[in-house]
Amino acid sequence: MRFLVPILLITNCLPVTTEAADDVFPLWEASQPMLKAVDTPMLANVRFSQIKQREPEVDGFTWLHGMAIVRHRGTLFTSWGHNKGKENTVTEIAQGRRSSDDGRTWGPVELISDGGDKQAVSHGTFLSHDGVLWAFCGRFTGVRQNTGMEAFVLNEKTNAWESRGVVAGEGFWPMEEPEKMDDGNWIMAGLQVGPGHPAAVAISHGDDFTHWDVIAIPQPKGINMWGESAVIVNGAEVLNIARYGGKAVALASLSKDYGRSWSEMQESNLPMATSKPYAGILSTGQRYLIGNTTAECGNTRDPLTIAVSRPGEKLFSKVWIIRRGQQEGFADPKGTKLCYPYAAEYDGNLYVVYSVGHLPANQNSGELAVIPLSELAW
Repeated sequence: MRFLVPILLITNCLPVTTEAADDVFPLWEASQPMLKAVDTPMLANVRFSQIKQREPEVDGFTWLHGMAIVRHRGTLFTSWGHNKGKENTVTEIAQGRRSSDDGRTWGPVELISDGGDKQAVSHGTFLSHDGVLWAFCGRFTGVRQNTGMEAFVLNEKTNAWESRGVVAGEGFWPMEEPEKMDDGNWIMAGLQVGPGHPAAVAISHGDDFTHWDVIAIPQPKGINMWGESAVIVNGAEVLNIARYGGKAVALASLSKDYGRSWSEMQESNLPMATSKPYAGILSTGQRYLIGNTTAECGNTRDPLTIAVSRPGEKLFSKVWIIRRGQQEGFADPKGTKLCYPYAAEYDGNLYVVYSVGHLPANQNSGELAVIPLSELAW
């Protein structure tokens, strides 16, 4: 366990303004400057812990990615994709760890699913609902072929995970915890693996988590993207924020009918590295987006940031750094990447899990940052 209270050093670098043109989707409040990383303030009073260290010499696993977290019956559960070979190949499995002391220490690594002989089960999402803990994982054959979403339920008596089968096909890979909408259905953001790799959502049939409708978000012809995405739900209006492949800028689309139809995906005025985002609304009424968002972020996955809005507002207007790649208290080599965030709020804190690594091909460790919501006041 490591604790850190960072000290902010202010420089004289000029901020960068980010105005939204008529053909750009507004995500950032243009009246607020978007700062460079050196000038972006760091969050104080953040508690860090390492969930899973990369240690191939011990367990043989070289690849780790896609951390997720949930609290269920007082215990924190985490999960991730793990592979002794290359990422997104058939040897991928889903594993996890539990913590009974609020993420300060972690129990043994446990298997969620190894997928069997000819298919992989990898990283995904959690949902604790009506006393039942669900895990929804990306599943595929070969190298991301026949991709879909498989559901698992924790058997509280045997303490083992049990499959409920493939509950969504059409290339859907889940990226964010399901959220219940006012129409009684749940929505989950993700990616559709296939031609164009668009952002997509899966919508439940009420509280039946074994049947999900997959809806791909329309994209302009010829766009280069890898549509890992997140959603922010506000009544019937659902905002999707997605990863771009061609530029270091967030893509966005809007639905006004609970995710059933969407505007065409378009560039926004928010800089964001080409990596998976995570978004939602805090209990304070603030919207938030976790990723790599600074004025000059480019494709650099460092630092890990959180952008927030003022309570009740729709546009992000403030950015804080959660963690730098090279930071006091961490034995990190130069060029550390911090990416693929996932978050959940409990008892006045935002629990953020993410990948940490400096080697190519996502040879990562997994970490947790616990952020008091009071630090995000704006």
